[in-house]
Amino acid sequence: MKRLCTAIALLLPLSTFANEFEAALTEFAMNDVKAIASDADVVSAIKVQNQESRQLDQNQITSLDNDWRSQVGQSNAPLITSKLSSELSKKLASMQESSQGVITEIFVMDNKGLNVAQSAVTSDYWQGDEAKWQQTYLVGPDAYHISEIEEDESTQMFQSQVSYAISDPSSGQVIGAITVGVNVEEL
Repeated sequence: MKRLCTAIALLLPLSTFANEFEAALTEFAMNDVKAIASDADVVSAIKVQNQESRQLDQNQITSLDNDWRSQVGQSNAPLITSKLSSELSKKLASMQESSQGVITEIFVMDNKGLNVAQSAVTSDYWQGDEAKWQQTYLVGPDAYHISEIEEDESTQMFQSQVSYAISDPSSGQVIGAITVGVNVEEL
C-alpha cells in the first residue's frame, strides 16, 4: 500500500501538468491545426499522393519506411530529399518557422499513413501504425488526437503532438491526416 501511495504521489504532478495544457491543446487542434488541414495545397498534395500510392501493398510500404529510416542523417537521402524539397514541405517549414517556437514539426500523411510533406525530417516515413494516424484518419471527419506531453531530452522542451483528420472539402471523405508538434510551454 505504501508503494502504491508513493507511485501515485510521483505520478500526480505529471497528470496535473498534462491537464494544465489539455484545454489549450484542444483549442490549438480545433483552430490552428484544423486551418492547416483545410489548406488547399495540403488537400491537393494528399489527393495526388493517394493516387500515386494506391497500388502499394504493406510489403512495399514497409520497404519504403525502411529506406527512409536508413536515409535519416545521411548525405545521400533521395526519398527524404524528394519529400523535403516539395512546395508543400517548404510551406510547412515556413509555418513552423513563423510560429515563434510554438510548432516543433508539421507533417501531412496520406490515406495509407505515408508522409506527403513535412517541415523537417521525421524518424520514419510510415505513420500508419501509430495513434496519430489511426485515431484520426480511421475515425473519420473532424477526428483529432492529442498525444501525451513528453519531455524532449535533447531540447528540454515539453511537447505534445496534435493530429487531425483531413477531409476532401468537395466530398467530405477523409483523405489523410496531419500532425503538428507543439511546445506546450509556448502555448
